[in-house]
Amino acid sequence: MRMSELVKQGVFKTFNEPGDKEIKGVYISDMVSDIIGIGPGNLLVTLQTHKNLIAAANLVDVAAVVFSRGKTPTDDVVALANKAGIGLLGFDGDTWTLAKKLYELGVR
Repeated sequence: MRMSELVKQGVFKTFNEPGDKEIKGVYISDMVSDIIGIGPGNLLVTLQTHKNLIAAANLVDVAAVVFSRGKTPTDDVVALANKAGIGLLGFDGDTWTLAKKLYELGVR
């Protein structure tokens, strides 16, 4: 699935232009050190909204970052994500519900 298809589902808030990268999987973690080990093209699901997260996400070329539990990134985080070409999405529900929703949408 591509990012444009995921965004069209109307399930997520968009905090910037999410781009149209191919989604190759999902990785859920709140630890920046874990993120560094994931492969490119994954959606990164997290509660973290700080700049270090964007730096790590850029390092591994994520498809996008999805914040669960209604978390909202600050303007400086959005600006850094824009500079790195990383889409930022939001989901109001908890991480478990988000994981189930992604699975139902065909993102695995």
